[in-house]
Amino acid sequence: MSGIFGRLRSIGRRTAAERPEGSARKPAGKERKRTYNLFEAAAVYVAACAEDDQEQIDEAAAWVSPEALSFGVNELACRAVVALARERDESPQAVARALLGLPAA
Repeated sequence: MSGIFGRLRSIGRRTAAERPEGSARKPAGKERKRTYNLFEAAAVYVAACAEDDQEQIDEAAAWVSPEALSFGVNELACRAVVALARERDESPQAVARALLGLPAA
């Protein structure tokens, strides 16, 4: 999981550096781009990270701000841990530690 957050930080730095001052994410002319929900972006981003698909990672990271993507990834992680904990009949802490390869607390 730390790899995902490291990628989020680097994408945030990169997109902030590439974006001109005062620019907004508005489509040019009459062309309308699809707007993406932060949870949709997070789901695509995490799935792409799991599949090591850099092209899809970059695309999903461009859909929302780095802060929104970070929030979405965090929310997805929390929901996944809770779902696995219920499925395994274990505590969320035990599941999270097991997923990260940490010893039981």
